[in-house]
Amino acid sequence: MKPEGSLFRLEQITSRTTQGVTSLEGLGLTADNRKFTRVASRLRCWCEGENVTVYARVGNLSEGGMFLRTSTPLALGSKAVLRFGADDGVEAAAVVVWARLEGESGPPGMGLKFDLIDTARLDRIRGIIEAEQQSEKARGN
Repeated sequence: MKPEGSLFRLEQITSRTTQGVTSLEGLGLTADNRKFTRVASRLRCWCEGENVTVYARVGNLSEGGMFLRTSTPLALGSKAVLRFGADDGVEAAAVVVWARLEGESGPPGMGLKFDLIDTARLDRIRGIIEAEQQSEKARGN
């Protein structure tokens, strides 16, 4: 475990960019590489990146990142700052690891991987995940 307040990468990803690629599967990152359980979410999230700010619904959330539903996803490899959660919310740096546009299979949006995160933020994210799981159970899902 890292000391309190230290920063660490959840996983290094390549900085290589590929024109026309909407996922990093060709770069060796696939759904099978997920290390964290995703939970369905009804949260909303501010996502700031590359001269654009998006306010959108979180589709699912994990300790490693989130799926953000939006018809205007950021470009693959874009860096973003995410703000989500009620009351004592979380601000976290992230990188777009895949994007899905309108008309492709599944809802449009983007997969964001948390980039640098300290242990205090990770603990808050875990608290948000736990609250989302309890909320899901209360809804009977």
